[in-house]
Amino acid sequence: MRSVHSIKFVIITLIGLLAMGGAHGQGFRLAGQVTDGIGNPVVDARITLQEMGKIRYADTAGAFSFSGLPPDNYRLTVYKVGYADRHATVSLRGDRDDVTIVLEGRVHLLDEVLVVDNHVERRKQEESLNLEVVGKDFVYRHLGGSLMKTLERLPGVQTVGIGSGQSKPLIRGLGFNRVVVVDRGIKHEGQQWGSDHGLELDQFAVGEVELIKGAASFIYGSDAIGGAIDVKPEPLPAPHTRSVSVDLVGRSNNRSYGTSVRLGGRGEKWFADARATYLRYGDYRVPADTVYVYDYAVSLRRRQLRNTAGRETDLHLTTGYLGDRFNSILYLSNTFHKAGFFANAHGLEPRRVDMELHDRSARDILLPSQQVNHFKIISRNALHLGKHHIEAEVGFQRNFRQEHSPYVRHGYMPSLLPDTLGIPATLEREFDKQVYSLNVKDYVELGKHQLTFGFNGEHQRNGISGWTFLVPSFEQSTAGVFGYDRYRLNERVLLHGAVRFDHGNLRMHEYRDWFPSDVPEGGQVYLVRAADLHRRFNSFVWSAGLNYEPLEHLSLKANIGKSFRMPIAKELSANGVNYHYFSYERGNPSLSAEQSYQADVSAEWQANGWHIQVSPFYNYFPNYIYLNPTAAFDRFYGAGNQVFEYAESRVVRYGGEVQVSRKIGRSLTAEVLGEYLYSQQLSGDKKGFSLPFAPPPSLLMSLSWSPERPGSPFVAIDYRRVARQDRIVPPEKKTPGYGIVAMRAGVDAVLMRIPVQLNVQVQNLLDTKYMEHTSFYRLIELPEMGRNIVFSLRIPVVSTQND
Repeated sequence: MRSVHSIKFVIITLIGLLAMGGAHGQGFRLAGQVTDGIGNPVVDARITLQEMGKIRYADTAGAFSFSGLPPDNYRLTVYKVGYADRHATVSLRGDRDDVTIVLEGRVHLLDEVLVVDNHVERRKQEESLNLEVVGKDFVYRHLGGSLMKTLERLPGVQTVGIGSGQSKPLIRGLGFNRVVVVDRGIKHEGQQWGSDHGLELDQFAVGEVELIKGAASFIYGSDAIGGAIDVKPEPLPAPHTRSVSVDLVGRSNNRSYGTSVRLGGRGEKWFADARATYLRYGDYRVPADTVYVYDYAVSLRRRQLRNTAGRETDLHLTTGYLGDRFNSILYLSNTFHKAGFFANAHGLEPRRVDMELHDRSARDILLPSQQVNHFKIISRNALHLGKHHIEAEVGFQRNFRQEHSPYVRHGYMPSLLPDTLGIPATLEREFDKQVYSLNVKDYVELGKHQLTFGFNGEHQRNGISGWTFLVPSFEQSTAGVFGYDRYRLNERVLLHGAVRFDHGNLRMHEYRDWFPSDVPEGGQVYLVRAADLHRRFNSFVWSAGLNYEPLEHLSLKANIGKSFRMPIAKELSANGVNYHYFSYERGNPSLSAEQSYQADVSAEWQANGWHIQVSPFYNYFPNYIYLNPTAAFDRFYGAGNQVFEYAESRVVRYGGEVQVSRKIGRSLTAEVLGEYLYSQQLSGDKKGFSLPFAPPPSLLMSLSWSPERPGSPFVAIDYRRVARQDRIVPPEKKTPGYGIVAMRAGVDAVLMRIPVQLNVQVQNLLDTKYMEHTSFYRLIELPEMGRNIVFSLRIPVVSTQND
């Protein structure tokens, strides 16, 4: 009998629970958005429903929702680091989707003017490293021929220019494989080692860029020894909207034109977004009728550098699911770029160039040329579990690059390329890199501690082809784990500490010439240009930092740390002619992992319309890897090219940046940006010399007029003064100083009842003849681009509410 009553009790209890669950499932929905003081979404804000203990986290659009709620009055508490906690009471009598909660940052009273910090300032205040953050408006107002050229206006940032359509970054004079570029959470992997290899990124698809100056290996692993550039995606569509935007751009110097179109839409949790970009440009012009290539005078028709035209096509697709606790976003992109090399300076004797053929059209792309296709697929996922916020990124990318040039016999190569090789006669070199990546991070808040634990793993496969050889095919695997703690000591002091361990495995494969060569011992052999080589590397790095606000208007930062970089395949096993520099490069298989110690300090003061920031740094390398010119000359490949060998030396670097701005009245702002770098080799064959591509001191002075009224026009003028560079490393040449002027203007307008943003730049306003020391073409004394008028028209996002 007792068992029967027990069964009845269980059945009644289950029915009651089901009934409660059904009633709960039939409840109402409470949803809304968390924003900051100027309407930007606050991502990952924690929203707590006090009466029921439920927790939600705002998604990338700041949106949140609770479902299955009975009618009642509810108290919401919203928390986000860097903002004041917000409490709100909401009356729920039916479904509500209109709840907006505004978080306020730290508030300062300056001369009776209330200033609310935005998310960029908070991000910079909470980071101990030297950080610059720019948004889409900055990119739009300073639009260059590439994203890296656009970012060059920031102090401490330079570029290795490659014609008018490509460039690669230098941060405080370090570049190539010493700067990490992150795109949508995954490390961008191309052929970073080549000075003629640009970055395959679409600047129209950029939402925000974070630039870290200084050692960042504890976050990004190998290659972030000089800094990092983190490219963020564009904001996702808002809930229940459809949108479209169009960008048009044209440049006078190389008669460039292009467009970028974005389409997007979102329901409640699912969304899709797409962008297509197309750019076409012709040969660019320089302020000279004649240039000198290795002492040969080369005349220029209409001052155009023949065969520097190109085109670019970029496609992007983003889709995903944005839930209350789980987000998953899938990014697909394909970037294709084809461009010519200056015909008189790419492994060809200038006297043999067919001038008539190359000058027939300013838009054709003849030999020599390069083309690269970069495909990416990235899955980014986030999960909230109690106090844990877990993020994971999985990515695949393929960088397929070809360099084309007429077949030219060197050394013992046959006069004609044999058909049996199966290699096109114009395929000088081919690189096919495939990369698999995995990143996992766990963010945990424990009292005053903000802890981050992470893992990064990557596997690369690089294949080669073509009738010339420089680097072997290889496989490379890396893995790293790290821990990072931010500890809020009090309202004025924030402490940082991080440790990281990495392991790398690099295997290079033997390569033999496809043709026999005579050897001193007699007879002919197929020379081994690269032997099988297997290297392993381990590294432990650390970082410690401090953020301190001793006064209301003054903030101080300090950071010290150790970084590392694995030597790349080219540094270990190169063995061939670099036709861009007429040099023979030879790797060193005994190189060890590059180590770096760096100290950064930053002081920032803001008050009464003034903003002053000083950022000195000191950097020491026990074993900096560099390409050292020797007294030897090769006998087998070419006309006795000088041999350059990779070597190591102790190096010291120091310098810094200065930023000063002054608000004059309500509309006028004056700004001065300065940068200085000193580097010296302390050992080795080049003891006492500087480092290659060392940028000279420079000063940028700017005056801008921009009323605070929405839609008002703006006008700005820049004058950049660059000192001469006398501290060089052969075969570099000294570079004279120069000064150039640029202007910018823009306005919001209405054309045919459509709101648009118009922007005009005049770069090198006075058509000044000058040379950048960091330019790819500096070695052959090609001047930089002449006057260039850039016109851009932007139709901002037009959103409509879904039915």
